[in-house]
Amino acid sequence: MTIPASSGPFELNLSHVLSAAHVSDSASVLLVRHTYSPDGLRGPADLTVEKVVAYTREQDLRNKVPASPPGLWLTFIADGGRRSRLLAVYENHGQVDAPDHVPWRRAQERRWFDLRPSALLANLEQRLVVEWTSDTINWAKLGNAAMAMRVVEIADPETVPFPGYERFVIDFPTLQAVIEDSRYAAWRAALAAVQGIYLIADKRTGRLYVGKADGSERFLGRWSAYARDGHGGNLGLKALAAADTSHAEDFVFSILRVFDPTTPAAEIDAAESHYKQALLTRIHGYNHN
Repeated sequence: MTIPASSGPFELNLSHVLSAAHVSDSASVLLVRHTYSPDGLRGPADLTVEKVVAYTREQDLRNKVPASPPGLWLTFIADGGRRSRLLAVYENHGQVDAPDHVPWRRAQERRWFDLRPSALLANLEQRLVVEWTSDTINWAKLGNAAMAMRVVEIADPETVPFPGYERFVIDFPTLQAVIEDSRYAAWRAALAAVQGIYLIADKRTGRLYVGKADGSERFLGRWSAYARDGHGGNLGLKALAAADTSHAEDFVFSILRVFDPTTPAAEIDAAESHYKQALLTRIHGYNHN
């Protein structure tokens, strides 16, 4: 989403984002903004994990990095004008000696830091865009100047391509994401388009359940029920949920056979019965009929 320039009485800034991540101390945060240059990050192809951390950990003495930098570094890349896109977050474990291969003169003009990747804001990397303050835009910011930067965009996450019906195997947390997350819109369209037979495998016990997704529900409607309550109304699975509400997290969902929407119900029923018999799910699984 793009945040409008005038957003009424409330304006989202970086302090709100960090507060949601349980970071409220402005003195603990340093923002570093890179621009593309011939002797550094030359273009988008250089935005790899290795190159970004190597470039960030080496700081010119002229840069506005304090003598004792904060423990949390947010690294951005220029994104046109003062727009700055989040690349990565690092934990700073202090200044270290220059690498052995660095010439003596360069070592006297630079500082190196032990930066280690942090999971903080990992879901916003390449998505969060702030408006850098107008003064000295290429260097570092900390304290209130950093926290007050206005958030101008939080881009939608990259979409996840549908794997195909014949290769469809997902766990329960992924099923919940498929039903709710915008990244899986193509999956929802594919699952809403067909009827079929599915399998639920229980990683905890090894037992199986065969079900059908037919009529107007199709796969999307049927599996939405599982995503909500973990059992979808099935007697065998409801008993598991009653004993342990987290049991569904051990479920793995796959598609055994796909039918188009015009397939008669009797044909789908026959296929369901066949798979129950072949996989012994009435005897050793969770099917009760």
